[in-house]
Amino acid sequence: MAAIGYARVSTAGQSLEAQEAQLKAAGCDVIYSDVMTGRAASRPEWDACRKSLREGDALVITRLDRAGRSLRHLIDISDELDRKGVALKVLDQSIDTSTSHGRFMFQALAIVSEFEAALVSERTRNALAARPRGRKGGRPKALSPRAQQRAQALYDAKEMTVKEIAGAFGVSEATLYRYIVTDADRKKAKAGAGTGAEK
Repeated sequence: MAAIGYARVSTAGQSLEAQEAQLKAAGCDVIYSDVMTGRAASRPEWDACRKSLREGDALVITRLDRAGRSLRHLIDISDELDRKGVALKVLDQSIDTSTSHGRFMFQALAIVSEFEAALVSERTRNALAARPRGRKGGRPKALSPRAQQRAQALYDAKEMTVKEIAGAFGVSEATLYRYIVTDADRKKAKAGAGTGAEK
């Protein structure tokens, strides 16, 4: 297994030294580095890095934004690496997709990305619909059945706080609580069932 590092800076005036030092300290055998200048989208070293990865390797970056241009792009990269049998390690965020926790973190990111796009679309529709009635548009106050299932899964996994889950879906904590079954709800239901059985 080889640890392959990738570093990137946005302008020629920035230094790659700090990222490269972190990657070396993390045990990277090879480090690819890109310097993005102007509006050029090409990343020759990134392309070379991807081609060099083999099954069992690990791609190591210092931060998530070093590899992807957006959250959706990062999810696509993670999926590509997974198909190749390559792990992704993000040093600053302590993410390692070779572990169950790391894989869950990326699944959570995928959910956030999916619903972020859906919420933007819904907010736009709500704002347009509100204009003729003289109201100001705002964030949606409800979760779709699918969003409710996703939120419940995140809550049950205990990897994110209620505040984080609510933020991911663009609703308040109070709204989220209306759509999920909490541990307290389950205890009440269990207690009620027990009382009913005794009668």
